[in-house]
Amino acid sequence: MSKVLTQRLERTNGILRQQIGRWHRRQNKFGKVWQQSAMMLRLVLTYFNWIWCHSRFKNTAAQRAGLTEHAWEWRDLASYPTLC
Repeated sequence: MSKVLTQRLERTNGILRQQIGRWHRRQNKFGKVWQQSAMMLRLVLTYFNWIWCHSRFKNTAAQRAGLTEHAWEWRDLASYPTLC
């Protein structure tokens, strides 16, 4: 695996560890309901990929992948039709 891919993976893991405190058993915010933990994971990953703009590239991961032309906002995410 190249260094660029390793850095991206480690950055993503670090963001998940910071954003999802409910997975740490030693803290009071440990999530006991799996559905809540799964929903929080989806929310953090969606935010990271569609809303959060990278400071160096000035765009989102979805823009760099060619999935959208603009950075999304929370209202775009809330109004997007889903199957679940």
